[in-house]
Amino acid sequence: MNFETGLTNAATLTALLLAPALPAMAQDWPGSKAGEPAPVVEGMPEILAKNLANFDDLDFNVYTGQDWENLHKSHAENILVHYPDGRTTTGIPDHIKELAFMWTFAPDNRITEHPVRFGTADGGWTAVMGQLDGTFTEPMVLADGTTIEPTGKAYHLPMATLGRWNAEGVMEEEFLFWDNATLMSQIGVGQ
Repeated sequence: MNFETGLTNAATLTALLLAPALPAMAQDWPGSKAGEPAPVVEGMPEILAKNLANFDDLDFNVYTGQDWENLHKSHAENILVHYPDGRTTTGIPDHIKELAFMWTFAPDNRITEHPVRFGTADGGWTAVMGQLDGTFTEPMVLADGTTIEPTGKAYHLPMATLGRWNAEGVMEEEFLFWDNATLMSQIGVGQ
């Protein structure tokens, strides 16, 4: 992580900590699962419930189904996305290029649950943890053209997303977190 990324992540954490809190009754944050309706939380503001349901749809349907033509339902056209390795992309087309890579080596790549999901009372921020699952069954072609042959091993990788939402109900900034070393180890490539 470089200095600039560290500052951005610190600013994001500060914004989350200082954001308006929800009433105590809404602090029981149930998880969600693919194929089930978004959980209803008593006292949760409508805008936050809407943004969390939108995020569930993003991961369970749009991402998992590679339904890229519907990414605009949760992402602003010029979304700024921060990746675990410190890189960023701007705009939906570049974000899709990054996301689509996972299916090149794991055609069964998917997210089926969000055991942790919450956000700020004004709906401006959401934090969602999920499990990324798949199997390394196709060759992985790296950016330098090097190919890693499939091992047939599965991965079950914890991941998290912090999303900053705008008044139109889509994310304008997204922070993605997962451990690439753990992914490589689980698929039999890393030590």
